[in-house]
Amino acid sequence: MLESDAASAALGIELLDLKHGYAKTCMTVSSSMVNGHGITHGGYVFLVADTTFALACNSYDHAAVAARADIRYLRPTHLGDVLVATAYERARFGRNGLYDVTVTVEDEIIAEFRGDSRTISPTS
Repeated sequence: MLESDAASAALGIELLDLKHGYAKTCMTVSSSMVNGHGITHGGYVFLVADTTFALACNSYDHAAVAARADIRYLRPTHLGDVLVATAYERARFGRNGLYDVTVTVEDEIIAEFRGDSRTISPTS
């Protein structure tokens, strides 16, 4: 899935680990990702968490998409920081899944993301 994800590739998101229900990625904050306050724009933090969530919920044989997602920003990040996102499956039932993603910089938690997934048919 990541191989055909142009958005994630353009931002330099790298896959570090992938197992059923688990994914770990990283992304370095570039100058185009910093907002007017000199900190990483929250959309980029959300994006790396969302991509990691997508990898975890698509780690099985069935395609899945996000049904809902939210994020809590805890600390700011800055130019040059390496954001590491780790997604864990909390539950899978029927076509639904629940995933938590923690985003860190040097082992300090900077954001917590929760996503609900739903499997889809290949023609959806």
